[in-house]
Amino acid sequence: MKRILMLFSALVLTIPVFGGKGAPVELGGVACQTPPPSHCPAANCPSALVIEQGNAVEPKTNRKFFLDYPCNLKKGEKVTFILSLHGFGSYGNWQRHYFPLMDFKDKYRLVIATPNSPTQSWSPADDEYLQNVVSMMFDQLGKENIKAFWLVGHSQGGLMSNRLIRSDFFKERVDGWLSLSGGRLGENPGRGDFSNIAARGRASTPSTPPAGARGAAANPFAAFGNLQNLPSNEFSFIYETGRNEMDAKGLPETSAWAQKLGCSARVRKGDIADTIPGYVYDTRNQNPSSPGWGTLPRPGTAEVFDYPHCAGGRVVADVVRLEKGHTEGLEPHVTEALIKLMLSAKAPKKGTEHASTN
Repeated sequence: MKRILMLFSALVLTIPVFGGKGAPVELGGVACQTPPPSHCPAANCPSALVIEQGNAVEPKTNRKFFLDYPCNLKKGEKVTFILSLHGFGSYGNWQRHYFPLMDFKDKYRLVIATPNSPTQSWSPADDEYLQNVVSMMFDQLGKENIKAFWLVGHSQGGLMSNRLIRSDFFKERVDGWLSLSGGRLGENPGRGDFSNIAARGRASTPSTPPAGARGAAANPFAAFGNLQNLPSNEFSFIYETGRNEMDAKGLPETSAWAQKLGCSARVRKGDIADTIPGYVYDTRNQNPSSPGWGTLPRPGTAEVFDYPHCAGGRVVADVVRLEKGHTEGLEPHVTEALIKLMLSAKAPKKGTEHASTN
């Protein structure tokens, strides 16, 4: 009930295209709506809704994507732009609800593009499409009005983000990367038990589309190359994961990325408690004896660790959701906490970056 009240507290249907001075702005040919379009209910999101492709079209490739932005956005207003990538076998609208940034777009002045891979698996074949989406938003918003540009990626979307952020196009634009169970720069935690997906094989049309593998290429990771070394460019980095995804050792206490950015030693900032569950999960792989992949959405607690005093005001942090696996959608309080961490980072002006030791 709390989530429903939050989502429906302000109903704004449509807004006009660029109007007079002070009038709201329309982006990407998409009339803004509150609640956002194709929004799942609080529980049991229908399969047909999850697989919807988006409310905007990238004109050069004619591929759809979801575009969410504040309905009272003014021309020249400063915003944070986020490109959010789904995991292997998933869809853009599943990603919108796995990490529901759209629920906070008005409060934190977020412009969020959530694209889709037609094979449910990201590869270099998608680079042109993603670059075009980013260029489209930079052109319409104005580069000077984008306070920060963040890549967000879940699972294989995190792997794709790791590759993209090293490329010429993205490295000169991106200010930060939020990895949602998509790999950690530097020391990665060991994998936990994912045996509840080991024997499922290829699926055809699941009743509720999962975040995991679903009939894509045999090896969707082969084209990504070696991403073990740290990137040469510098940016803020936040790593979020479920505790059940990791082995008994848990999260490493050190971060080579924090060291690269000259941050101080890690400190625990505290816990985040959620009483409302996330929207989505993977319905096909429910095995209570093997929770690494993820089970039903439910309330929970997350631990937040910070590496303070990074050069240039950048942010390096780890967030661990206790008793959660790979596919339970993020709860509202931890979602908002991650947004606040992103917004707390500063983008150093060119020439003021920390001198890299790598």
